[in-house]
Amino acid sequence: MKKTLAVIALCLVALCGAMAQTQEHKNINVVILGDSNTWIGGDDCDNEKGWNKWFKDFFQPASCKSYARSGATWTNTSRTRLNTEENIAVLGDDNVIYNQIMRLRQAVKNGSQTTPNLIIIAAGTNDAWFQNKRPFVFSETGEEAFLWADKPITGKEVSKVKSLAMSVRYGCELLMESFPDAQIVLLTPLQCTATKLEYIHQAGDIIEECGRQMSISVIRQDHLGCVNRTQELRAKRFTSDGTHTNAEGACRNGRLIANQIASLLQIR
Repeated sequence: MKKTLAVIALCLVALCGAMAQTQEHKNINVVILGDSNTWIGGDDCDNEKGWNKWFKDFFQPASCKSYARSGATWTNTSRTRLNTEENIAVLGDDNVIYNQIMRLRQAVKNGSQTTPNLIIIAAGTNDAWFQNKRPFVFSETGEEAFLWADKPITGKEVSKVKSLAMSVRYGCELLMESFPDAQIVLLTPLQCTATKLEYIHQAGDIIEECGRQMSISVIRQDHLGCVNRTQELRAKRFTSDGTHTNAEGACRNGRLIANQIASLLQIR
């Protein structure tokens, strides 16, 4: 408990210094999609165990809303369908980034969500972890997902989009069609103890290449993030369980992402 309080105190000191430098973000409305490491920060990005709480505090946008769900994957399955109501917080055919996008579109349409200027997507851990439930996850590389069509693939049925690479392309193209003035930033998954590091890097490589193909910025959390798999296997330092950040890990990652995105901003 004392360590947690000390960490929060240090984060607050850093935050005080950062707030004076972030007035340029006061007109930016942020939306975040993702899996459990974002979900634990809460829909309103106010829980200290989630990076998005600290990102919001450091970045100081006009608004910051999370549509993340625990258990979510980028990768769709042959049974994935449009489902904006489900909230199971575990792996499922409809618990995918696609349905978070559709919930976001619905919220903007009905007026409960301000049209976003910045959309951050932080996912990929579950894709790498649960390959038995996403058997086509690594069936295509990022390059291969863009070889056969030079126009958006958003006309395809979501159940036909079953690789990680194609799912990233599909989701990002949906967002670009729906919110053409918004900047999209993709975050690769953090290192974790739940699955092999090679799978996390493989997912990161695919996401990064998809971003390159679409001129979308990518932040490699598996390279830059504070969570180190080897270290967490020895003793938990920045996670509570080897996969999900504790308050210190969340603070470090939130500050990193805020700084990285500030340097990547193209919004005028």
